[in-house]
Amino acid sequence: MTDLAHTLTSHLAAAFAAEGLDPALGAVKRSDRPDLAPFQCNGAMAAGKAAGKPPRAVAEAVAARLAGIAGIASVEIAGPGFLNIALTDDLVAARAQAVADDARAGAAPVAHARKIIVDYGGPNVAKPMHVGHLRASIIGESIKRLFRFRGDQVWGDAHFGDWGFQMGLLIADFEDRFGAIDPDGALPADADARLAAVTLDDLQTIYPEAAQRAKDDETFRDRARKATTRLQSGSVACRAIWARYRALSMAAQKEDFHALGVDFDLWKGEADVDPLIPGMVEDLRKQGLLVEDQGALVVHVSGGETKKKKLEDGTVIDAPFPPPLLVVSSEGSAMYGTTDLATIVERAKDFSFDLCLYVVDQRQADHFEQVFRAAAIAGYAKREALEHIGFGTMNGPDGKPFKTRAGGVLRLADLIEMAREKARERLRADEIGSDFSPEEFENVAHKVGIAALKFADLANFRGTSYVFDLDRFMSFEGKTGPYLLYQSVRIKSILRKAEEAGLKTGPIQIAHANERTLTLALDAFDAALASAYDKRAPHFLAEHAFNLAQAFSGFYTNCPILPEKDEAVRASRIALAQATLKQLALTLDLLGLEAPERM
Repeated sequence: MTDLAHTLTSHLAAAFAAEGLDPALGAVKRSDRPDLAPFQCNGAMAAGKAAGKPPRAVAEAVAARLAGIAGIASVEIAGPGFLNIALTDDLVAARAQAVADDARAGAAPVAHARKIIVDYGGPNVAKPMHVGHLRASIIGESIKRLFRFRGDQVWGDAHFGDWGFQMGLLIADFEDRFGAIDPDGALPADADARLAAVTLDDLQTIYPEAAQRAKDDETFRDRARKATTRLQSGSVACRAIWARYRALSMAAQKEDFHALGVDFDLWKGEADVDPLIPGMVEDLRKQGLLVEDQGALVVHVSGGETKKKKLEDGTVIDAPFPPPLLVVSSEGSAMYGTTDLATIVERAKDFSFDLCLYVVDQRQADHFEQVFRAAAIAGYAKREALEHIGFGTMNGPDGKPFKTRAGGVLRLADLIEMAREKARERLRADEIGSDFSPEEFENVAHKVGIAALKFADLANFRGTSYVFDLDRFMSFEGKTGPYLLYQSVRIKSILRKAEEAGLKTGPIQIAHANERTLTLALDAFDAALASAYDKRAPHFLAEHAFNLAQAFSGFYTNCPILPEKDEAVRASRIALAQATLKQLALTLDLLGLEAPERM
């Protein structure tokens, strides 16, 4: 059984067609005024103009054709011709039963499955993940789960930044610490031993110092650029340093991802496509796409568009937009755009993808437009198969990207621990978990803390920025992750008690207004999924989870479940609670949230 809006649309489409009008005018949607009716159709407004009749007359004719159709309780005409549609209890009960019996909780799969790669996470190797990696990880994970649930074949790729200038910085720093290395040979034994002794804590100090030094010291910066070129050219010594630092960094990043409930099918980085770059550069050259520009090699990607650009001397010119994609630097090294382009080549060859989604900060939009256009011009992928899923920033109270109190960038591991600690405080304040073992209490605190972080992010449309407020995010009331976990745990408790008492589910029947409201909330799942999928926007699922939890709260308050004396009514309500838990758990999982068994 399709959702109620689609069921009604089929009836309305037939009614409009019978009047000689476009069936598409029969589209039914959730009502803007649910106090009047749960569904509405506005097609008579456009139909009146097309037919040269008053819209209300068209609405009256359509309403007359709907009389007697099973499941439609009434059709009321409002204003100049809006159709407000109410449903029978039997149709609502049938829909509730369909959701309860469906392993997918009422969600339809896509009609045509595709091969899809979701590129998200994207931390740079050699430095710890920070708060700026939070949104890419959370949004990307949810999009990956969403597309997979709807039936697509999906690969999530972390796409580490492990082949650029940051590695050159570390190599130049290594030489300063342990002596110059032979670019054509292996590391000396003493240097190799010192490298093996470098720890993750050391690395997290080394990189920031090297990065700052590159800003202040032009000579060091030039050495780092040359070291980058040596690395990419195959220097054994440089690659030994790279391998050690990469392994240390990735181990820490995997731990942070795991703490967030984020996982990947592909743990690849820019270095993985290095073997493809020479052939790709040669192909670009043969196609006549490579152009020399101040000693570098670029690909022009502008289709004639221009944008005002201010030069150093203050002159304003009309410059090509997007700017050319830099493929090979004047030092001979590959750039970020180079590895991104080569990654498209690799993915097309290995996966024959239909769509590649890049979940990256909106501020990188111009970069991806360059890369995507270059890929299309070179014939590596269709432009419409490459899509940038941009997002805003997580901001502090000042409205600027979130920083520590000292003004630095907060490490992601520290943010996660902040959330855990705040969850511990809130659980203790609400006297939740006093009878838990220390292990169970920590497990619950972790799930509550992560839910607070994730839901606060995903409840917003990804393109907007939001203000970080951990106290508000951690509330067990209102539109928060902890509230959703609490509602889920409440339903689990009800169902456990029903099982312990030997109470069974039964056919769902609808008699009370809150039973109807809960069923309509359950019915909205498929539409929320479709919107989140089509618009690559998990906030539709977050909104659905909250609406469903609120509908259940009203149902629980006004419709006794276990205390109900009527056996059939009680069995129906247990079935409704079970259907709600199934759908809520599915929705939470798509958002990357997990509810504990008790709280």
